[in-house]
Amino acid sequence: MLFEQMQLAPPILKALAQCGHQNPTSIQQQAIPKALSGRDLIASANTGTGKTAAFVLPALQRLFDDPSKRGLRVLVLTPTRELAEQISRATRQYGKYLNNVHSVAIYGGMPFGDQIRALAQSPDMIIATPGRLIDHIWRGRINLSNVELFVLDEADRMLDMGFIDDVEFVSDAMPEGCQTLLFAATMDAASTKLGQKFMKDPDRVELSQGKITHDKIEQRLHIADGLQHKNRLLRHLCSDTELTRAIVFTATKRDADHLAGELRSEGLGVAALHGDMTQSARNHTMENMRRGKIRILVATDVAARGIDITGISHVINFDLPRSAEDYVNRIGRTGRAMQSGIAISLVSRADFPYLDRIERYTGKSLVVHVIPGLEPSVAISGGGRSKTAASTGARPQGRGNRGRPASSSRFQRNSRTSDTRAGNA
Repeated sequence: MLFEQMQLAPPILKALAQCGHQNPTSIQQQAIPKALSGRDLIASANTGTGKTAAFVLPALQRLFDDPSKRGLRVLVLTPTRELAEQISRATRQYGKYLNNVHSVAIYGGMPFGDQIRALAQSPDMIIATPGRLIDHIWRGRINLSNVELFVLDEADRMLDMGFIDDVEFVSDAMPEGCQTLLFAATMDAASTKLGQKFMKDPDRVELSQGKITHDKIEQRLHIADGLQHKNRLLRHLCSDTELTRAIVFTATKRDADHLAGELRSEGLGVAALHGDMTQSARNHTMENMRRGKIRILVATDVAARGIDITGISHVINFDLPRSAEDYVNRIGRTGRAMQSGIAISLVSRADFPYLDRIERYTGKSLVVHVIPGLEPSVAISGGGRSKTAASTGARPQGRGNRGRPASSSRFQRNSRTSDTRAGNA
């Protein structure tokens, strides 16, 4: 099926053709006709498969079909500022030939004055994060009574981030007869329950099959004795010419700043991205990354959600996430749009319970890599399933004792002690 067969308006098709988009992705092919039918829809698909266009195009078509209506008709709720900006860019891109269609992005960190002036122009479509949207609703600047289409984007992430009360508040405020579209990377029990609560006999499109595994991403594991060893490994990895553009994940904002400074001192093009930065600073950093002025972005989980930068060759977990789902979402920053990518995790003794959780969730055993000259003094041992040490001069190392805590004999220590790292997210 082509976009031309989806009964989209000629101005939308013209914009799609100009972008080089003729063949819809699987999620677009299945979700767009269902959304255009007017029924509620629950759709899940992996990161990087085109979910944004799957709801932006039906939203623009709705606005095109009856241009005489005025006021807010489409509301998109999304968890982060970066996602709001991404959706806003897609809306402008695909709606560039639609006359009298006006959209606004509303999120925290943006000056209230700018948002108030934008809202005074009576936009047809608002893309918003929950907190700032509710603030404007309470102040009487946004009226939801005429909303015809309500989109919950990244619903699973919004619930993970603790936005359930805000989502319920906004959902309860939708007028009778409003069409609701719920999009997520994975449909867990909480997301399904949310959909059942606010949707009427929704149609379904489920392509993620409950888990994201990223088959096109090579997942590697480097064992580290501790923090200093991790730093040496990271510097070596970042100096690799095959690493063209990368995101390094840390546990805390302070660590992001510190690591970015350490890597810059090595002469690398690096910047930090975290929640303490102003929105203008975040936007400037992201734009520099897109333009190639920055090669490596050191980010926290919350700051990195919604990052949509093409050509990320590597994701490096300097700190392993506590959640297996967060791991899968992190590595999904590479290998997007069916491209290949490399995800590398630096793991010390304290991280092994989280590594076990990740491997059980993905159903994959991460392959151990060893860099000559940076071999760990801590080896993985035990009598279970073995791993392959996939590096030059490295000897295979086995892993066993599945599911035991870090205090078990999964590590055999040779000399140095293992450091642990702590900090607030």
